[in-house]
Amino acid sequence: MKPLSEKLYLQQLIEEGEHQQQDFKFEISDARKIARSLSAFANTDGGRLLIGVKDNGRIAGVRSEEEVYMIEAAAQLYCLPQVAIEMHTYTVDGKTVLIAEIPKSAEKPVQAQVAPGKYMAYVRIADENILATAVHLAVWRQKSSPKGSLVKYTEREQLLLDYLAEHGEITVSKYSRLARLSYRSAVDYIARFVRFGLLDICFEHHKFFYRLHQEEGE
Repeated sequence: MKPLSEKLYLQQLIEEGEHQQQDFKFEISDARKIARSLSAFANTDGGRLLIGVKDNGRIAGVRSEEEVYMIEAAAQLYCLPQVAIEMHTYTVDGKTVLIAEIPKSAEKPVQAQVAPGKYMAYVRIADENILATAVHLAVWRQKSSPKGSLVKYTEREQLLLDYLAEHGEITVSKYSRLARLSYRSAVDYIARFVRFGLLDICFEHHKFFYRLHQEEGE
């Protein structure tokens, strides 16, 4: 019964397709590249990699033990801080699928090494790994600050809320121009609103923008 249960379990996962918490990988050939996936999952909601599964969901199987070591290298050598992953193997019709479980990190950002000495953070949106924005980084920085912060409703904050009430969405660049702020200051203002749940980070058509937060069902 064990092989059957493994087969059913894998079939259920594969039927879900690729989404915010799941990605298929035919093979692991670049530890740095896979570190980007680990960064994205860890910085968002956690997730899992199914290695040995093609994009179309067909099980091809992992090709060698080397892929296990490459994932470990991605997690321990190419992620900063390191990512504590769990790996499990499942065998279906003589083919082995490796599942790497990546937890949501309490210490953000988790950055991936993209070149020697160069690290960048990613987030997971739908089935894509997207480079984290300056706002993401500012939100994480503010959350980790021992000082804490307050949202003060000055003229600049009111300008942001009024614009959103009328137009529905805004970008950092637009807010920077409207409020006559430096780009960095505009990032910090928006990040505070995001941090306190007043704004949502949105991503459509390969662009980030910000909207007033709405509860589900509104």
